[in-house]
Amino acid sequence: MSERRNNAPRRGPGGRGMMAGDKAKNFKGTIAKLIRYMRPYYLQIIIIILFAVCSTVFNIIGPKILGSATTTLAEGLVAKYSRTGEIDFVKIGNILKTLLAIYVGSVIFNYFQGWMMAGVTQSITYRLRKEISEKINRLPLKYFDTQTHGEVLSRVTNDVDTVSQSLNQSIQQVFTSAVTICGVLYMMLSISWQMTVMALVVVPLSGIAAAIVVSHSQKYFKAQQATLGNVNGHIEEMYGGHVVMKAFNGEEKSIREFRELNSNLYNASWRAQFMSGLMQPITNFIGNVGYVGCCVLGGWLAVHKGLAIGDIQAFIQYVRSFNQPITQTAQIMNILQSTAAAAERVFEFLEEQEETPDTETPLNIRDENGNITVRGSVTFEDVVFGYNPDKIIIHDFSAYIKRGSQIAIVGPTGAGKTTIVKLLMRFYDLNSGHIYIDGKKTTDLTRKDLRDCFGMVLQDAWLHSGTIMDNIRYGRTDATDDEVIKAAEEAYVDHFIRTLEDGYQTVINEESTNISQGQKQLLTIARAFLSDPRILILDEATSSVDTRTEILIQKGMEKLMQGRTSFVIAHRLSTIRNADMIIVMDHGDIVEIGRHEELLEKDGFYAKLYNSQFEEAAA
Repeated sequence: MSERRNNAPRRGPGGRGMMAGDKAKNFKGTIAKLIRYMRPYYLQIIIIILFAVCSTVFNIIGPKILGSATTTLAEGLVAKYSRTGEIDFVKIGNILKTLLAIYVGSVIFNYFQGWMMAGVTQSITYRLRKEISEKINRLPLKYFDTQTHGEVLSRVTNDVDTVSQSLNQSIQQVFTSAVTICGVLYMMLSISWQMTVMALVVVPLSGIAAAIVVSHSQKYFKAQQATLGNVNGHIEEMYGGHVVMKAFNGEEKSIREFRELNSNLYNASWRAQFMSGLMQPITNFIGNVGYVGCCVLGGWLAVHKGLAIGDIQAFIQYVRSFNQPITQTAQIMNILQSTAAAAERVFEFLEEQEETPDTETPLNIRDENGNITVRGSVTFEDVVFGYNPDKIIIHDFSAYIKRGSQIAIVGPTGAGKTTIVKLLMRFYDLNSGHIYIDGKKTTDLTRKDLRDCFGMVLQDAWLHSGTIMDNIRYGRTDATDDEVIKAAEEAYVDHFIRTLEDGYQTVINEESTNISQGQKQLLTIARAFLSDPRILILDEATSSVDTRTEILIQKGMEKLMQGRTSFVIAHRLSTIRNADMIIVMDHGDIVEIGRHEELLEKDGFYAKLYNSQFEEAAA
């Protein structure tokens, strides 16, 4: 069992998220699930649909009314020149006022449906992100053992954004396109069935052309997303390791790789955009053929069948309007495919099996002030555990550890030393057996109370963006400034902090690169001092620091361990000779348990480890 199971390489912006061309494994089921998820917003969505339909209906009516104005004007001109009447400007004015009112109403309906739709989609986005954030804290650690950081992050960012954007585009468009197609078709038939047939002849041709273009462009869009991911990943990798890259004179190699990746992205993007750009001129050309046919037929009907000039004008406008929703419908289907694929990944995450819930009747281990009252004794009783049920790595382990004892966990790299720590803090549940803190089963406590019993100083010193004061206070968020400073003094880091220009208000950058590894470690020791835990978990982290800082870290750890039960993950065996118990691990199994002298006398695995380190030191 590796000790670094969670340190899988992070994926950058190009990590596996939603990509163009991705399809859901269960399109219908996911769309149905998404519709159910939107249940709290049904009333708002119905109002949005009504507003969108009203806006569309007003737009459909507009050309017919404008056509009547054109007909009135044409008839008036004919009457004027034949001296049988005048142009009825009053009637035309009234028609135009009605038309203006209709278009203003359409704009108002469209504005309010857009405003409400933005609110609904952002509420759904907020809710999804909130549920994902809460879900992350309820997932067992084993989930993250099998997922990269980039994979989890892509669901919070890329996939949720895809769902939000596509919902915002598709919900009202589905209904407005349907209403537009039906409404325009009805208006066209009411004007002339012959011209309607002429207009409809070209629709299948447009659909076939669009389908051919989409089928060819989709693979290029997918390639574009893949190559974009490679470019982003290369940039992130080079930025994150720019010091090493420069140290090994890797600039030329990096530039050469970037040029190759950028060239691939250029070629894929060019093809994708070119193929996508073909759709509009092709469909426009086919549409114009039908448009010309309708104009010619309309002229013939006006001469021979008495079709009104205004009706021809309105019909031409309807022909223009008819092709747009058909194209939109094809686009919506692609959008819905992306929506379903992204939503499926989000719902899969939200439906992941969660860690075992806390007991409904937890034992109380706090006093009236809310402070933890445990003293620090730990008992392992018949503990059996395996990351997989068919591969048990801890077999019937039992031990009693008195409060204030020092327990060392040793073994070669990858032996599974952190497993004991994960079991103590209930990051994993046991297959069988029990662990007790002061005689209380850890499963009878809430995870919050249990983990408040522990303080941790790990090899990978983690600090967040913020001031040094904030990072130390992370150990106890209600601590005063004086308490933070006292903890820093206990950890022998106060002097270093005061040499900084801004002292305790010095801001640590995102990568914590403006302070050294040893200084980071001292800050985490100060954080542990501030939390004042009863039980400590220490992962010795002095291999990458200078001798003076190593001495300070060792002094800080020794001071921190005084009076506390300590579990020390030891790398240098010479530092744990006085441990009350040494647990020796190899390939995930506990192979030996005892004190230093006892284990040396056995001349077993521990003795070989110890002697090999001694020989290395002597060499």
